[in-house]
Amino acid sequence: MNLRLFKLAVFTVLFSSVGLAAAEPAAEVNGVVKGAVDEVLAVAYDSATATTPLALRVRPVLEKYFNFESITRKAVGPGWQQFTPEQQACTVTLFTEVVIRNYADRFEAGDRPGITYLAEVVPDPKRPNVRELPTSIDYAGKKYSVIYRMEKSAENWRIVDVKIEGVSMIANWRSQLNPLFQHGGAPEVIATLKQNLANSAAK
Repeated sequence: MNLRLFKLAVFTVLFSSVGLAAAEPAAEVNGVVKGAVDEVLAVAYDSATATTPLALRVRPVLEKYFNFESITRKAVGPGWQQFTPEQQACTVTLFTEVVIRNYADRFEAGDRPGITYLAEVVPDPKRPNVRELPTSIDYAGKKYSVIYRMEKSAENWRIVDVKIEGVSMIANWRSQLNPLFQHGGAPEVIATLKQNLANSAAK
């Protein structure tokens, strides 16, 4: 996948947030996902609000439906247990901002992608609180496999990972954060995230 298409795919799936009730049948679940995708893409392509940074426009939706605490913990890996509670809270706040800004800043508007919603999957019968929602993105004559991984949190379902063509968002971020932790522990992870945001703000 070339870089521009990958960015579009990442934007589409990362900013396609959903909340699901536990007992919804698959057809209804897919209907919720479709509605959420349409809503977020409408925000992205709304020329009337284009003067407001995209990251600010989509952030409330993402924070409502993505479990960024879980995503941050999984992205850091086993070292997360060595963070103090204060360091964990700080890292979640910074990482959430980094993820949203990085992908929003790289979004390039073009033709809207076509999205096919498939039936939900329970990958492990022993973990009914984990579901995967496969979708297929059709863009520029090519199709890309995208899978949302979700976990039940409190009374709702939240997205905790996205796989694009088999590549996990969590695995990608862990490949960047884990070496930082191994080198300098939590302080280096936090310092690097702060620097990333500073660099983004300076552009």
